Amino acid sequence: VVGVHQSPGKRVMFSADERLAMMADATEGIARVAAIGYDGLTAAFARKIGAGVLVRGLRALSDFEYEFALAAMNRDIDPRLETVCLVTSSDHTFISSSIIREIAAHGQPVDKWVPPNVARELHAKLYGVQQGSSQRE
Repeated sequence: VVGVHQSPGKRVMFSADERLAMMADATEGIARVAAIGYDGLTAAFARKIGAGVLVRGLRALSDFEYEFALAAMNRDIDPRLETVCLVTSSDHTFISSSIIREIAAHGQPVDKWVPPNVARELHAKLYGVQQGSSQRE
């Protein structure tokens, strides 16, 4: 299960419903993978769906402190919940949503770093181009 969190306090470019649709599209065809939206605490969502492990990603050392605190809090909320952190390859450590947005805002393609459906939606959001339209006009 890929959990897509409602982020009411965060400034995001895409609504939770838009992010959920993009994740569902990006994972379509991958056996036994489902994208599900949720709000509230991640530990409560994990308990609700019967998950025992959270998989999180680390790009840089600075991510570790935040993820470590989250893992400790989630385990305190539900002692049966484990967190596994996967470290990205060194050639992807620089990738972040804000950098991707900035590159796209300057008219550059981002297909190299995000799934094709996300690149299309990002371009559509920034330039009002409908889905299925050419990336480079």
